Amino acid sequence: MKRKEKAGTSEGFRIADQLRRAFYGSAWHGPAVLELLEDVDAAAAAAKPLKDAHSIWELVLHVAAWDRAGLRRLGGEKCQLKGTANFPRVPAPTESAWHEAVAMAKRTHDTLVETVAALSDKRLRDQVPGKRYDFYHMLHGIAQHELYHAGQMAILKKAQLSMQNSHRG
Repeated sequence: MKRKEKAGTSEGFRIADQLRRAFYGSAWHGPAVLELLEDVDAAAAAAKPLKDAHSIWELVLHVAAWDRAGLRRLGGEKCQLKGTANFPRVPAPTESAWHEAVAMAKRTHDTLVETVAALSDKRLRDQVPGKRYDFYHMLHGIAQHELYHAGQMAILKKAQLSMQNSHRG
């Protein structure tokens, strides 16, 4: 029991909670990534209702890519994503490919959350390989990054709905 209380009060545990909220829900700001995706099918995920904006699918793959980058950095690697490593290519937009993309993003995020929850306060102060900031800063940045893209997903959903409604009228 004592160990659980300690884990619940560690900074790593609290950051993991913020990462969980940004991705799964109960975030202070509003809908989290997965809450926004609940009613999104493959066609909607691949759609580009706004010129020069990423699709919801591209954003999901991008969020997962940066969760993986955070894990790689925590593992001691220098990691800076560019090109298709930063925004992976979307496969043919089938329902099964969309469900697999979301499932992969969940698995990656869950691994990140578990890893962060186990970090010591001392480890959070370690410098990220190849960067001028520590893991504490990086991990808060990952949560902020996910919320930023959740906002973009919400806007894309509204834009799609607006387009659908204008075509009906």
